[in-house]
Amino acid sequence: MTPRPSAPLLTGVGMGPGDPELVTVKAVRVLREAAVIVVPVLDSGETGRAEATVLQHTEPGAKVERIVFALNEREDRARREAAWDAAGARVAELLREHGSVAFATIGDPNVYSTFTYLAQTLRPLLPELVVETVPGITAMQDLAARSGTVLAEGTEPLTLVPVTAGSQVLRDALAGPGTVVAYKFGRLAAQVTAALRETGRDGTAVWGSSLGLPDERIRPAGHPLDGPLPYLSTLIAPATRTRRGGKL
Repeated sequence: MTPRPSAPLLTGVGMGPGDPELVTVKAVRVLREAAVIVVPVLDSGETGRAEATVLQHTEPGAKVERIVFALNEREDRARREAAWDAAGARVAELLREHGSVAFATIGDPNVYSTFTYLAQTLRPLLPELVVETVPGITAMQDLAARSGTVLAEGTEPLTLVPVTAGSQVLRDALAGPGTVVAYKFGRLAAQVTAALRETGRDGTAVWGSSLGLPDERIRPAGHPLDGPLPYLSTLIAPATRTRRGGKL
């Protein structure tokens, strides 16, 4: 059994994009050693993607607690922040009781993760709090592997864009020289399609959703985005490459 730390310890654990095999050995160890594992959900009655992956790697009887976050709330800031405050208060209770808590998040805890907001909420409540993270495989890495798409080579830049920031942000990135990855664009598939067409990238882009899950969808290069798609959809528009090592 891991000795209880002198200061409360919150660990964000990346669970990958959905495939339970895409979880690191370290992540599994941290989960199995945790006194409590917290998983974010939209509703207390659901089994979210992070929890489903956690259950593949923990023993029966492991303490897994669902905490409701307003994961899909973008318009009502007050509701969203109230959810963060309530979640933070509950996790603070768990930290005071158990000393350490593992927070399981899909993807990586440092890439567009709810974990960021939880840690920010907890610091004023527990000034002595220690925060650590265990990296996870991201959706863009999984999609690149499943579609046979090279993310970057040589001196190419790699740009990650959340389309919730607006389609113009995506257009600006696509007008550049490197590979562009788009996240969170399911409801804006039509705008993404238009941006790809306008920048001449529609013939090489690949996209996927629900990666590693039973309802996984992956479309090869040039296939149209027939939306609306799931919120957590991923698109890769690779850089133009004309010869081997041309970007060195």
